[in-house]
Amino acid sequence: MTNYKSELLNTLDARGYIHQVTDAEALDVHASKQIVPGYIGFDATAPSLHVGSMVQIMMLRRLQQAGHKPIVLMGGGTTKVGDPSGKDESRRLLSSDDINANIASIRRVFERFLTFGDGPTDAIMVDNAQWLDALEYIPFLREVGKHFTINRMLAFDSVKLRLEREQPLTFLEFNYMILQAYDFLELSRRSGCRLQMGGSDQWGNIVNGIELARRIDQTEVFGLTTPLITTADGGKMGKTMSGAVWLNEDSLPNYDYWQFWRNTQDADVGRFLRLFTDLPLNEIERLESLQGAEINTAKVVLANAATALCRGPEAAETAAETARKTFEEGAAGDDLPSLAVGSDGISLIDALAGLGLVASRGEAKRLVKGGGARIDGVQILDEATHIAVGQAAIRISAGKKLHGVLNFS
Repeated sequence: MTNYKSELLNTLDARGYIHQVTDAEALDVHASKQIVPGYIGFDATAPSLHVGSMVQIMMLRRLQQAGHKPIVLMGGGTTKVGDPSGKDESRRLLSSDDINANIASIRRVFERFLTFGDGPTDAIMVDNAQWLDALEYIPFLREVGKHFTINRMLAFDSVKLRLEREQPLTFLEFNYMILQAYDFLELSRRSGCRLQMGGSDQWGNIVNGIELARRIDQTEVFGLTTPLITTADGGKMGKTMSGAVWLNEDSLPNYDYWQFWRNTQDADVGRFLRLFTDLPLNEIERLESLQGAEINTAKVVLANAATALCRGPEAAETAAETARKTFEEGAAGDDLPSLAVGSDGISLIDALAGLGLVASRGEAKRLVKGGGARIDGVQILDEATHIAVGQAAIRISAGKKLHGVLNFS
């Protein structure tokens, strides 16, 4: 750990958020003497962000906790273009109405993590469509485009990856890095923004924005990136058998969100407690030192704390109680995903898929063949199994950790 002057960098460093900083010493001095407005951009490609965005959301929370001003930049403009970073193909283009609806839905999550308002350290949410939609092409090329060389743009990983694989990269997407750099310039002018944060894959885009602000306005701004967050086995965080772990309740039930954190691998518990909860560091050190079966206590603490932040304390308590009933008593807790079934009953394959315990019917068949499917705790190996109307509710399980309930009418 580095010994910084500012609370901001000390906190980010101690909790494991820092991967690269453009000028750590100057940013540290800046943050120790005055309020630093800082931003992270989020494109609105869906009605909800997923857990892969949680590090960035928590970074904005840490910024505010340290006495600085978070700026949530929604990409109402850049979503119309699509960030090629980490993508093998172009995104589906959304209409303005779809994008605006997504932004309104996404805002609800940020309101749980940040305090919004008009005060000096209150968070604000802005939409880059405010300035990007109004740009005139020729003036933009003359003012901004002249600062970008094709040579350098072709060297970006997001571009090289697509070209090396001989996959199409549209001129529309090729412009994304210029627009992101321009966002930093605009936020510097409009809101006095001095810091852009993001994942390590955004380093080049962030540096572009810093250089653009310096060349056009002679403004000193900074960039900070987080390490790529993977699980202990090298997997991408947030990817599960059932799909993405969405942050909004209407995209993923509270119990499933809680269970995602409860299923954290032993080696990841301490790191995830630092990144995704507000627990004091000394308490985290105690929890991560637990051995054997006791580490499950730390996982429950992680699940409760992370769920309380994103979904509220009541959701966390209900999910924890559902888990207790499911695992300790063998009962079907009230918060498990449920599926209404008519008088004709339902096949086991359709039940597994309908409850969202698997991503597809094909995956359900593989689960049954592999011995991972259970009806009320009894292992089922026949993929043709049909569940007839019987008791009021039947518990369906995929593996040891995913459960749902069939309700018969």
